[in-house]
Parts: sequence; structure tokens; C-alpha cells
Amino acid sequence: MEPAAKQKVIYITYLVAALDITWLFLQFSITPYLARRLGFDTIWFGYLQTTVGVIQLLGGPIYGRFADVFGARAALSVSCLASVVYFLLLAVADNTFMLFVHKLPAVFMHVLPGAQMVVADLSENEKRADALGKLGLCFGIGMIAGSSLGGTLSTQKGSSNSVFNLGEITRLMKFPGVAKTFTVKIISGLPAGIFQVMFSIIAINFFQLKAEQNGYLMAYFGIVQMVIQGAVIGRLTSRFSESSLLMLSVGISSLVGLAQAMMTNVFHFCLIVIPMMFSLSVFNVITDSMLTKSVSPSDTGTMLGLCASVQSLLRTVGPTIGGFLYEAYGVPSFGYIQCIINAAVFSFLLNTGGRSQPNRP
Repeated sequence: MEPAAKQKVIYITYLVAALDITWLFLQFSITPYLARRLGFDTIWFGYLQTTVGVIQLLGGPIYGRFADVFGARAALSVSCLASVVYFLLLAVADNTFMLFVHKLPAVFMHVLPGAQMVVADLSENEKRADALGKLGLCFGIGMIAGSSLGGTLSTQKGSSNSVFNLGEITRLMKFPGVAKTFTVKIISGLPAGIFQVMFSIIAINFFQLKAEQNGYLMAYFGIVQMVIQGAVIGRLTSRFSESSLLMLSVGISSLVGLAQAMMTNVFHFCLIVIPMMFSLSVFNVITDSMLTKSVSPSDTGTMLGLCASVQSLLRTVGPTIGGFLYEAYGVPSFGYIQCIINAAVFSFLLNTGGRSQPNRP
């Protein structure tokens, strides 16, 4: 494709991603309140979140391989269709059974990874982190629009061509540096993932926020993330190495955990959001960029599918672990765990010299 044609496709992909994230965060905002109205307690809401995590954990690798075999366009089409079914089922979910059933199409709902596949395929190596960061800008826009709208609505109402091939996934892990970066992505991301899946409960019970206030807070998240991913990450990636930025994000995440452990009200949390979103945004963009550069172009879809599965894994184990920590030790426990784990990961990266893998073969 000509450079102009590639850029046009990337812009369209940004638009699709922004719209999808808008609807996704809209339902993120209203689901906790809908669950409460249907009689869900904290434990059952945790089961609901775990169900979503399990479904997407199973679907992530399959989706990634599907994209490699049939192309990113087909994968995006399937994801968009799944989203349509998902929201139609949510519209008629008036009991606990239907609230669980409407989560089933989430197995194919991977629009953001699909968009990342397109951007990764069409962008040059040296511009990939910046292009993925721009995609994060769309994420921020969708978060703002979806969270604000959701808060308002809540107040008113087997072979090489096989789609799933475990051997292919194992092969990717053997590329130099991939296993290390992937492990860091899981371990370092676990504490933040637990906090994120429990945040709706923390907002209601700890911060005592109403639905509309929670929507404003999520919109604030989106504004911060939009500024960071749209105006900051691109400049950082052009001046500093990916290994340095990875260590920076992990180090800041450790300090953010300590601050979370000490916060007592929503004002404190609003101050913490800025470094928290910075570390999360840089960490996710840099690890995705490093992993896709470490494999061949034909494997970027599978790799990004695996990256999406990390988030699904965190949503799977997060509600169970988070529910236990919240009931037994309170909100500060999330911060202390994040501080300790990321401090350990930072020390590991420092001792091993950060990134050791070469660019993709």
C-alpha cells in the first residue's frame, strides 16, 4: 500500500476503536449499578467479572490467531458483530441470568487488539510506539465519552492454518526476550489489574460515589490518559529507549502503589491518577511495542492476541483476589501489594539490563 493509503486505514481504525471504547466504557459505568438493582452483592458481582475474564481469556489467543490466518479486517468485523450482539443482550437484561448471558459474546469482543494489529502491520518499526500511543488517545476519548454518558444514563435508567494452535503460541515464547517481557507484563500488571476490576466497588463503598460522580471520575481518567498518550508518549519514545521507559513505568507504578495505600479520600486519588495513568499507559504501549517487534510480521496478530489475554487473565483472577483483599485487609492492601511487586520487578529489570531482545527477525 502507498503511505497515504496506509495512513487513511490507520485513521479509520482510530475511529472504529474510539467508538468501540465509548460503548464499552458506557456499559462499564452502568453495569455495577444495574447489578446492584438486580440484587447482586459484592461476591456475585465478582463472579460476574470473573465470568467476563474467563470468556475473554479463552477468546484472546484464538482471536489473535484468527487475525493472522484470515486478516485483521475479518477479525475486526467479527469483533464489531460480537459487540452488537453483546449490547442487544444487555438491553434486554432484566434479571441475573440475562446479565450473565449477555457477557457471552465477549469471547469475540477484541476490537482494540484488532485495531492494534492493523496499526502494528501498517506502521514502521521506528514509529510503532508512537502509532500505538495515538491509538491510546482514541482509548482516552472513548473513556471520556462512554463514562460520562454511562454515568448520566445510570441516574436516569491444530495446523499452521488453524485458528488456535498451542504450538504456535509456544513458538512465539521462544523468540529472544519474548518470554521475559511477557512475564514482566503479567507480574507487573497484576496489582494494577486487581485494583481496576475492583474500582467500581471501591468507588461505591470506599469513596461513596454516586453513579453520576463515578462517571465524572472516569471521564477525568480519560482526559488524563488522552493527554498522556496523545502528547507525551510519542515524545518520550523518540528520545528514550524502550527499555528505559519500561523501567520508568514500573518504578512509577511502585510509587503509585505506596500512594494508594496512604490515600483516604477521592481527592487524594485524583492526585494519584496522573502518575497512575502515566505508568499504565507507558507500560502497556511499550510492552506491546517490544513484543510485536520481537516476532515476525505474520505473527503480530497472535502476539497482540496474547497481550489482550493478559488483561483477560487479570480480570479472571482479579475479582477473586481483589474481593478477598478488600474484605480482609481493606483498600490499602491493593497499594502495598502493587508497591512491593513492582519494586521487585524494577530490581529484576535493573539487574538484567532491561530489554535484551533484538528487533523482529
